[in-house]
Amino acid sequence: MENKEKRVLFIGAGRMAQAMIEGLHNKEEFSILVTNNGNKERLKFIQETYGVETTENWQNEMNNIDIIILAMPPEVHKPILNELAQLLDGQLVITVAAGIGPTFLEKHLGNKTPVAWAIPNTAAKLGESITLYATGEFVSQEHVGWIERLISGIGEFEKVTEQQVHELTAVTGSAPAFIYRVAEALEQIAVETGVTKDQARKMVAQMIFGSAAMLKTNIEANELVNQVATPGGSTAAGLDVLEEKHLNQIIHLAIDACRNKAKVGTN
Repeated sequence: MENKEKRVLFIGAGRMAQAMIEGLHNKEEFSILVTNNGNKERLKFIQETYGVETTENWQNEMNNIDIIILAMPPEVHKPILNELAQLLDGQLVITVAAGIGPTFLEKHLGNKTPVAWAIPNTAAKLGESITLYATGEFVSQEHVGWIERLISGIGEFEKVTEQQVHELTAVTGSAPAFIYRVAEALEQIAVETGVTKDQARKMVAQMIFGSAAMLKTNIEANELVNQVATPGGSTAAGLDVLEEKHLNQIIHLAIDACRNKAKVGTN
């Protein structure tokens, strides 16, 4: 049974679905079928680009499906879940939508359906996401293996609780936008010295990439700060400004704003 090819249905064909499909290209244990909400041009693009099957009548394919991935906005989940509830027969259902956790899925699907919630970020399209995932009550260890093999193609992953996904999505999913804002400011400062925009982008991008690589050595962030900043030196002067302006507090406030908005958006 474990060696049997798993048939995966993607309901939704947007950027996240495409990133996951790309990541599954070399995984022979999965075969892919894709559908969406009547966008024939999108389905044609998916078929031609990734060489996978598509359908406009996914309901007729359910008997041959092992895993269903809901790659669509949160607000359109309810009608699809209501329809799925009438068709499911033990298939694993995974959503990649914000705010739609295992509790929500189990409530609407019933019948002891195995469900999971996976939240990648936009770096998935480069295979560099950090994906958080949480599972429902009826997910087996075999299902966990399927989930991890599915999402490993778009980067690294961590299994956490449903509540932790709610709280950590602001860190793994929203905070990249904060980093891009910092990058934008640093690029502008670099351009002001007379270098080109392309040069500024290269410098800043490599600096952030290198800093991330240092963090992945598991050296404490504060120790890395100390490796850069000599006491009383120029970097220390800049750090003093960040501390005076309460950088840590600003970041906490920004993360809290993301969390509060997410709660409002999914209630």
